This record gives sequence, C-alpha cells and structure tokens, in this order.
Amino acid sequence: MLVGPVFTREFVTAPRRTRLYVARAAYVAALLVLLSTAWQVLAGTQVVRNVGDLSRFGASVFAILAPLQLAIVLFFSSLSAASAVAAEKDRQTLVLLLMTNLSNAELVLGKLLASMLNVLVLVAAAVPVFMLMALLGGISFEQIGRAFAVTLASALVAGSLGSTLALWREKTFQTLAMTALALVLWLAAGELVAQGAMGSQWWGISTSHWAIAISPWQAMLEATRPFTEAQSGGWLSSPVNQFLLVSLGAALALNGLATAMVRVWNPSREARRGAHDPRSENHPLAQSPAGPATAMQAATAAARPIARSRPVWDNPIIWREMRTWAYGRKMLVVRAAYLVLFALTAAGMYAVLERSDMVGREDAALVLVPLLILSLVLVNAQAVTSLTSERDARALDLLLVTDLTPKEFIFGKLGGVLYNTKEMVLLPMALCGAIWYSGLVSLENLLYLLGGWLVMCGFVAMLGVHVGMNYVNSKSAIAASLGTVFFLFIGVAVCMRIMVAFSGSFQVQLTPFLAFIIGGGAGLYAALGWRNPSGAIQMASILCPFAIFYAITSFLIGYTLGVFLVLAFTFGFTTLTMLIPALSEFDVATGRTSGAGEEG
Repeated sequence: MLVGPVFTREFVTAPRRTRLYVARAAYVAALLVLLSTAWQVLAGTQVVRNVGDLSRFGASVFAILAPLQLAIVLFFSSLSAASAVAAEKDRQTLVLLLMTNLSNAELVLGKLLASMLNVLVLVAAAVPVFMLMALLGGISFEQIGRAFAVTLASALVAGSLGSTLALWREKTFQTLAMTALALVLWLAAGELVAQGAMGSQWWGISTSHWAIAISPWQAMLEATRPFTEAQSGGWLSSPVNQFLLVSLGAALALNGLATAMVRVWNPSREARRGAHDPRSENHPLAQSPAGPATAMQAATAAARPIARSRPVWDNPIIWREMRTWAYGRKMLVVRAAYLVLFALTAAGMYAVLERSDMVGREDAALVLVPLLILSLVLVNAQAVTSLTSERDARALDLLLVTDLTPKEFIFGKLGGVLYNTKEMVLLPMALCGAIWYSGLVSLENLLYLLGGWLVMCGFVAMLGVHVGMNYVNSKSAIAASLGTVFFLFIGVAVCMRIMVAFSGSFQVQLTPFLAFIIGGGAGLYAALGWRNPSGAIQMASILCPFAIFYAITSFLIGYTLGVFLVLAFTFGFTTLTMLIPALSEFDVATGRTSGAGEEG
C-alpha cells in the first residue's frame, strides 16, 4: 500500500496520536497570533485610512510569514528525517529492517515520507490561513500557490538530504551536524551567487536568476513578489519554476543514491569490524559452546600482546569525551565542513570591511549572525546527542549504577561538549575581534558581544544535557532541544521584522506582542519543565520572553548595555535552573525514580 509498509504504518498510526492534533492546532494558532500581532502593531502606530493601506499590510505580512514557514519547514523536514533514521541506528533496529524482504526503495522512501508526514500536515493546515490573508489585498492566490510550491519542494530536498546523510553516517551528532552544515552551505551558496560574488552572468544569464533557481530562500523571495507569467520563454522561463525542477532533480538524486547504497552503508564498517574482533560480543567465540566467558577470556589473552591500556582520569566521563573517538572518527568531516563555512564567512567579512564606501554594522551582522546561529545549533546538537546516544545504546543505565557522582557526570558531559565543539565556540569570537579591530564596534560593545556569546554557549549546552536527561525518546529529545534553540532565534527575527516593517514607537509595542510573549513562555516551559516541573524553571520560562522583547527594543534604540545585562542575567539564570536540579535531583532528572516516590 502507498510507498510500502514503513510509510503505511506511520500513515495509519499518526492520526491516533494526540500530539499530531496539538502540533497542528498550535502551528495554526501561532500564525494567527503573528497576523494579529502585526495588525495590532500597525493599528497602534499608524492610521489605516483606505483599502490601499490594508493591501500594503497584507503584502507585508505575507512577505514575513511565507519565508518564516519556509525556515520552519526546512529545519523540521531535515531534522525529522535525520533523527528518525539515526534513532533506528542507535537502537540497532535498522539492521532488523534490512533483514526483511523490504526493497531498498520501500525502506528509504518509506522512512523519508513517514518522517515528513507531520511536517506535511502542518503545511496543509496553514493553507487556509494564507488564503484568508489574500482577502486583505496586496497578494494573489498565484503568489500563495508559488510560495507553497517552493516550500514543499524545499522540504522534499531537505528531508532527502537528512535521510541520506543519516543512512550514510553512523553517529547521531555526525548526522545532525552534517545536515545543518549542508543546509547552511546551500543557503550561503545561493546568497553568494545572488550578490554577484561569482560573477554577474553565467552563460549569458544573470547570476541573480541562477540564485533563484538554486536557492530556496531566493526562490521564496521571488515567489512572494507579484509578477506576470507573460514571458517569452513560457513556463520554464520563470526562475521559480526552474527552482522546482532543480529541487525535484536533487531529491531524486539523493534518494537514488540512498536506495542504491543503503545495504552497502549498513551495517557500518565499525559494526562489521566488531564482528571480526575477538574482544567483541558479536564475535563467534562469544557464542562458543564452551561458554562465552571462557571463550572471551581466551580471546582476550590472545589479543593481550597487541593491546595497550591508557590511564584514565579521575573523571572517566570527560576522559572518554575528550580522549577517545566517542562520536566516531568521522567527526573530522564535521569539523572540516565547519572550517569551510568559517572560511566563507571570513571571506565575506573581509569583503565587507574592505569596501570603499561607508560600511555599517548591519552589513557585518548579516555575514556573522548565520555563523553564530549555526554554531549554537551545533553545540546544542552535540549536547543532546551525548545523552540520547548513551540512552539508545543502553550505556546510560550502566553509567548510572556506577559510583559516579552527579557532579562528575554532568560536568563531564558539559566539558566534553564544549571541548568537542571548541571550534564552534572560539572561531566566531575571532570574527567578533576582527569587527572590533576594523573599528565597526567599540571595545565596550565587543566585551558585551563576547560575554553574551559565552552565556549563550553555556545555555545551549546545558539545555541539550537537560533535555537529553528528561526525555526517554531520543527523537523527542532532539526535537525539543533543537526546536527550542531554533524557535528562540526565529522568534527574535520575526519580532524584529514586524517592528521594522510597521515602524513606530518601540516602547508602546508591548501590548500587541503580549500574546506572542505568553505563547513563547508556554512553549519554553513545555520544553524545559513539563516532565520535571520546578518553580525556578517556571520563573525562567516567564522571564525569558519578556527579557528578549526588552532586549530587542533596547537594541533597536541603541541601548547595548541594557541588551547585555538583561540577556546575561536571564539566560544565566535559566542555565542555573537546569544545572542545579540536575546536580541535586539527579535520580529524578534521569528517570531512575520519581519525586512522588520519595520520602521526606
């Protein structure tokens, strides 16, 4: 049926889950809240006199919500597809699927479409909201259709990319990191082409046209613009339609590669090597009739001359994180890809600083901010997968019955996370120093920037550990942790975009954004404190949205000291609210016991 039993099972069982309806309702409600917030900002700061003003409002809101939906769909399509396959690998159930009579295409396409089903449902639920926006004027149904076509095509490519990388790579963090890096490189390549960094024309066609044909972001910006189809080349002359064809070709190529190689890549070489290692439990000697213990002792004795022990530190957790290949040897590929992206960012920053005309801080920020956001996402992904991988491999239970203290476990994990992502933490700081050296920012603002950056790195690292400890299901933990970081930055970007689009007095905009702030606080509490609630986490969930709103308004009026103080206190406090319970209530946080069963 349909694409095979894997997708059929998900298609039949998904409607039975309450979270599908909750997610769909929450997404539509969020779009309506954003639409209402934008209207309240417009009505509170300007006078709507005629139908033309209403049409301009409709066009402006559409230009905000359509790219927002694209960003959400790109992120969650790639994340869902990658984490779904990675979870199968961590639980060692993918090998069982490979042993069935499922064809390669049924397995690959079934897992891809099953993982993207929730995202497709959200996109379908958003169609009526965008259709209602057309009643405001300023946009046409053709624009809405083009925007949704670009969104679905981009989702297909992003999901195919995440699924293919997950089938190829062995470790969850490798999969998530390489997927995020590939998406950013894809978008960055489109922006470089659009800006003319690689020439003004290719084969007689402007590079801006090529950028639309290869970049989902540029294609969405073009799709939201009104234009006529009366072009000499017909349907294929539209760069948006060319993007749809390119996306379809990319998705077919990625899934074709995954279909051809799925049984070559899996089981991985590490697993196959383990089957031939006498010290491995998968070796035939371990199943010897003489007894696995005797066989293993003999195998170990035979291998002893070539084995060499290494001294372990007092904290074995951080020793393993720092001194072994805990996340696979292909971590070097992740670091190399990040260094390539850093080099591109540094080159872009150099080009901005070397311009002869007046350079503003906004130009430098447009180059630097994507790298900062990506770095925080990678730090968070490393943190949450450091726990989920242990849980799926059933190694976390073994660690919890040892004499390791909560302090050794938590700080060992945090230290390992920051060590393994040291490039993601230090290299952006170097670019911040370059901006200060060029004179774009003062020494005072540089200190604010570096201090805030370190606070945010600590926050996302602790967030990943906290969520990884509280969620038993790895896919849910990854989605909750990365989703929190993603929506944090998306919320900031949307708020700033609405404030700039409907400019007015920033101090009087608290009331229109109140529903948006309350919704953000509820979502943050659901991610952080729903499973193990505490008063401190509840307070942090309430404070964070208000603090972010204050920081946005303070930044837009140039009050940088207020931005730093508020964000440093708020996110520092939130980090402590997650760290202290992890240390003092370690058993409850890891699920070994429950607070209800404790005796005072």
